[in-house]
Amino acid sequence: MKWSEVRKLYPNQFVKLKVLASHIENSQEIIEDIAVIKPVTEKSATKELLNSKGDELVYHTANENVVLEVRQDMGLRRFVYHEN
Repeated sequence: MKWSEVRKLYPNQFVKLKVLASHIENSQEIIEDIAVIKPVTEKSATKELLNSKGDELVYHTANENVVLEVRQDMGLRRFVYHEN
């Protein structure tokens, strides 16, 4: 399903989505095709987002497009050396 269709079906509200197709462009993930899992109330949007797994997300239909910033988290590794 296209985002424009979702916006018409669920105007001005949060929806939980499953990403079916996307591409990366200039450090942004552009979502092209989605499946709606369910509409989400504003009160439960944060909880639903935190419980989302993998390719699921919660997004508001007031946004014209589904675009996510791609971050390359460079984790610091800490090595502890003990002499015995």
